Amino acid sequence: MLNSLFPLIYGAVFIGLLWQAFRVMGQGFGAARQPTNRPSSDRTGQITVHPELLDQEGRLTEEELLTVRFSPDQESTENPD
Repeated sequence: MLNSLFPLIYGAVFIGLLWQAFRVMGQGFGAARQPTNRPSSDRTGQITVHPELLDQEGRLTEEELLTVRFSPDQESTENPD
């Protein structure tokens, strides 16, 4: 008896999961259709500044900052002499 119910249970679960997948995809397509009238900014509408860029008084620092690039260098800084 269990052997005859297994395809029905399998089919019902498959249809349920398929229905759920289409519901989730439909929500994503609906969100993509909504127009965006606001300019691109962060979620709060405020400018976000990392705390590392602030000095003791809370202002943007004026000192030079070191930057690191993690990519293959095309330029060599060593002298071939």
